[in-house]
Amino acid sequence: MPVACHPYDSQAPEVARILRDLIRSVLPDVEVEHVGSTSVPGCAGKGYIDLMVLYSDGALEATKAGLAALGYQPQTSRDPFPEERPMRVGSFAYGGKEYSVHAHVIAMNSPEVEEFRRFREMLKADARLLEEYVVVKRRILAAGVSDSVEYAVNKGVFVERVLAKM
Repeated sequence: MPVACHPYDSQAPEVARILRDLIRSVLPDVEVEHVGSTSVPGCAGKGYIDLMVLYSDGALEATKAGLAALGYQPQTSRDPFPEERPMRVGSFAYGGKEYSVHAHVIAMNSPEVEEFRRFREMLKADARLLEEYVVVKRRILAAGVSDSVEYAVNKGVFVERVLAKM
């Protein structure tokens, strides 16, 4: 799908909850958290449902296999996440809409987990920061960026700057 900045979708938390429950029905030992723009009320973004699928030591392969059993696939875009820290992609139909899903498969003890959580909570707590984040996304698109990897890299500069301040 082309990169775009869509208004916040109030169905997103329910979609994430359903997906969490589906994943946990196959992988009861993982934790699943809704992260990314769709986890923050009022945050415009690509509209993808981003999930952290957190596994314990030694369970990476079983976690990837469980996600595959649910239909999640390895990335096919250029520059995919490495298989030691994979992202799986899928889609889910709900409420007459098709949602793209990114399942970030991360070790429970990875520092990345806290970074995802902290950024999400910062956006929820600070309306000015949330507004600034959406402005940054729209500027990236207005500059002509249409490649999802390039978009993520550009957006990541803002995220890293915000996290470094904390």
